[in-house]
Amino acid sequence: QVQLVESGGGLVQAGGSLRLSCAASRSIISIASMGWYRQAPGKQRELVARITSGGSTNYADSVNGRFTISRDNAKNTVYLQMNSLKPEDTAVYYCWLMDSRAINYWGQGTQVTVSS
Repeated sequence: QVQLVESGGGLVQAGGSLRLSCAASRSIISIASMGWYRQAPGKQRELVARITSGGSTNYADSVNGRFTISRDNAKNTVYLQMNSLKPEDTAVYYCWLMDSRAINYWGQGTQVTVSS
């Protein structure tokens, strides 16, 4: 079992920045992948960014070039730096982890609201 605790969401104006953090309850060194999904009202949950144990990253086209995912294995934490935020980035952001057995874990979600 792994618990994930997100922080860093909030309200920001368009063009602004936020950094989300996701702290895992145990070591993430051997974790297959971690990342962030988001879900806007009335829409399906979508992948925003993910990072593998080897450090490879993937981004949704809509955030590529604006968001950066990173991990600090010493702190068991994954970050999502979000720059040049747009109103369409407004959503609940969920931390996600897939362990070596392909079991998925989710955080409780953190609200990000971007005003125009």
